[in-house]
Amino acid sequence: MITANVKKILAFVVLTLVLVGFIGFVEKQTLYKTFQGTEINIEGVSGVYFVEDAEIARILSQAFPDLKPGLMLEEVPMKDIETRLLGHPFVKSVQAMIGQKGILNLKISQHQPIARIAQPIGADGYITTEGKVIPTSTSYTSRVLILEGDYAEMLMDKGDIKADMPELMDLITFITEDEFWNAQITELEVNSKDNIRLFQQVGRQIIEFGDAHDIANKFDRIAVFYKEILPRKGWNAYDRVSVKFKDQIVCE
Repeated sequence: MITANVKKILAFVVLTLVLVGFIGFVEKQTLYKTFQGTEINIEGVSGVYFVEDAEIARILSQAFPDLKPGLMLEEVPMKDIETRLLGHPFVKSVQAMIGQKGILNLKISQHQPIARIAQPIGADGYITTEGKVIPTSTSYTSRVLILEGDYAEMLMDKGDIKADMPELMDLITFITEDEFWNAQITELEVNSKDNIRLFQQVGRQIIEFGDAHDIANKFDRIAVFYKEILPRKGWNAYDRVSVKFKDQIVCE
């Protein structure tokens, strides 16, 4: 038979276990209601990261010094964090979410450079797929189409290619999305809206393109120059090729 003392001891043990379990449950629930850390997920562009986890963590630390483990979740400034990170020139979008364990998950996508404005005096800038002009990265260099010339430099100051010269974005996109032209055309010299010149990877001829309209037709004529004229005359026969004028190829 179980004595009264043993019953008391068993009851005490059971009560203690219940109490410990309850305390653990309360602590766990409290833990899930407080900030416990940050998890950063940056989507690379062709495997390249123009902004890194350490840089994002440093921005958060400087801008939000109170963002430390133990902070109540309702005090985590989600929208302010998204807004602050969107201020980074290479950050295209930010999605902030709190996980079940109190972890702040940051999903970040980057801007993708499609061309680069090169300046003889002053810093260069990238043109993104959306036409925005952003600074170059100190961490990585992207091999993209180069733009030079007075008007290109002016567009860099504008900050948005599509707003001032949308047809130029059409030309840049046309070149970069075509496998052959992307490999062959290395540089655009943009002196004005109607004075664009193309420089090639192979061939010394400067191609006078004119304005950035009727793009496909002009490249069809450049292709005719490659396929029909150069094989007969040779690669060094001409210094200048012009497709500025409708339905014409002028070689000099």
